[in-house]
Amino acid sequence: MMPAEQQVLPVLEESAGTRTMAGSSKRSDTPAVVLGGLHKSFGSQVVLDGIALTVQSGETLAMLGRSGTGKSVLLKLIIGLEKPDSGSIHVHGQEITRLDLEALNAIRKKMGFLFQHAALYDSLSVEQNIAFPLRRHTKMTDSECTDRVKQLLASVGMESDLKKMPSDISGGMQKRVGLARALALEPDILLLDEPTAGLDPITSGEIDELILKLQEEHDMASIVVTHDLQSAKTIADRITLLHEGHVLIDGSFEDLEKSDNEFVSEFMKRDS
Repeated sequence: MMPAEQQVLPVLEESAGTRTMAGSSKRSDTPAVVLGGLHKSFGSQVVLDGIALTVQSGETLAMLGRSGTGKSVLLKLIIGLEKPDSGSIHVHGQEITRLDLEALNAIRKKMGFLFQHAALYDSLSVEQNIAFPLRRHTKMTDSECTDRVKQLLASVGMESDLKKMPSDISGGMQKRVGLARALALEPDILLLDEPTAGLDPITSGEIDELILKLQEEHDMASIVVTHDLQSAKTIADRITLLHEGHVLIDGSFEDLEKSDNEFVSEFMKRDS
């Protein structure tokens, strides 16, 4: 049985469309993502209750909160895998919540998604996993595709592992390959769901350094869902803390440390 994340992947990859890979500067005065009054419930469970956030082009936002707070749901709303009950989602100035599938797919071209468990195709090699969206959605020749895959793997320190299968590499290496695939179609918005979850402290630090390196090279807007306070402190320009469907804190890591809110203090103590 294919993991749920892998069942979702073709939806994202199919949305990428056919495009060339010409590089360009992506910094814009228009915010990358603007969320306005987002509400989302599942049955009687209210997950998001009026969330409002803005993420600028080139900014890295780390999203913290207890399990079940709706952080991953928020990522799925941004990429259109879930629909909000109410509220607005603007991506590069375009409201996406009422778009038809064709128009939504055009917006998805601009986004890369790293799932919590990397969601690599277990029947494909590392090289084939990264080449999959390139071969399916670009006009690259075989040699151009091969060169692009090697370039992507080199950028995440995996250039010598392209022939290996996902089962032959560690969890941290799988995250690296997942990052490379998320970057394959040159997105300008990157959504990362728990990039250091389940990794040892050394590997987590390596993933943080990689995220910082990729951010510097590609100048993307990044939204990182994480439970890892050290990771958030390392990689984020800004941090939000979600609690009971609301944004409790939106500011710097120092703002969290200085907060006298009882929940914030408890969260920082338990997750430090």
